[in-house]
Amino acid sequence: MDNYTDEELSEALREVSKTISNCEKMQKKFAEGTAQYSLLRNRIKAMVISKLLIESELSQKNQMTEELGQVTKEELIEALRPVVSVISKCQKAQEKFAEGNAHYRRLENLIKAMKISKALIENRFTWLE
Repeated sequence: MDNYTDEELSEALREVSKTISNCEKMQKKFAEGTAQYSLLRNRIKAMVISKLLIESELSQKNQMTEELGQVTKEELIEALRPVVSVISKCQKAQEKFAEGNAHYRRLENLIKAMKISKALIENRFTWLE
């Protein structure tokens, strides 16, 4: 697994936390049962799992926290799909902006955070096997 610095993990944690907050705000705009509502529900769950994993890495605990211990392999597998989707969508959106542009940099930060999340989810999955 990749070794991330505390700075990289802290930045990833900020991005994931912002994403959770933004998704929760957007979710209120959609009726429960709609595709958009379900997509956001799944994305929020994936981001919460990502947040727990990043916090665990930052605290440098090799044992699982109680909350993280309750995350199943199936939930980890399900969490990968929204994380990979965010990476893909951000990369596609990034193509519309010049490198160095504020939007480009914002998307770059989110992509980095999601790549860290993806690696931590995959690592936790193999750890549970």
